[in-house]
Amino acid sequence: MTTAPRTRLSPDERRSQLLDLGVRLFATRSLSEISIDLLAETAGISRGLLYHYFGGLAGFQEAVVRRAAADLIARTAPPSEGDVLERLLVSVRAYVEYVDENYEGYLSLVTGAKSGNESLRAIYDEARAALTDRIFSSDTDHLLDDTPAMRLVVRGWSALAEEMVIDWKAGGGVTRDELVGLIAGALPALAGAVPSEG
Repeated sequence: MTTAPRTRLSPDERRSQLLDLGVRLFATRSLSEISIDLLAETAGISRGLLYHYFGGLAGFQEAVVRRAAADLIARTAPPSEGDVLERLLVSVRAYVEYVDENYEGYLSLVTGAKSGNESLRAIYDEARAALTDRIFSSDTDHLLDDTPAMRLVVRGWSALAEEMVIDWKAGGGVTRDELVGLIAGALPALAGAVPSEG
């Protein structure tokens, strides 16, 4: 394994560099596979420096997961222009691509959140809320009415989308474009089952 040369950076630059490295490792490894030794060797730093910046492995892992979740939210932001259904399709396509490119880390977050790890659960819940709440943005052209019933449907759709992408990665038998179409098409279909208020 090649190690990065040691470079003198400011504390903020070094912390950011370590988080970037952690996110890259998190894309192809589960959280449990990212050790202090692996990070120190890959980054070309002492183990003590990781403890200095993050307080230990758990602190580093939490910071990496937060950074990865923020990246997921940013990458899946729908465009501000265009038809509302096309914007949904663009966002879903970006979500599928993100999970495809960062599968091990994404799966680690999902399973970690379900395992009872409170820190991972909080990050997972924050990320899911950010992804679903933007569907009810204050744009004049929005897909769904903001009602308690519709929010319940959107949260269910989000869980459906997550399960579909994970199954697809395990050999779901459809193309990526077909998957994107299924996920994007499911939201308006589910929303159509909600009785109109009035």
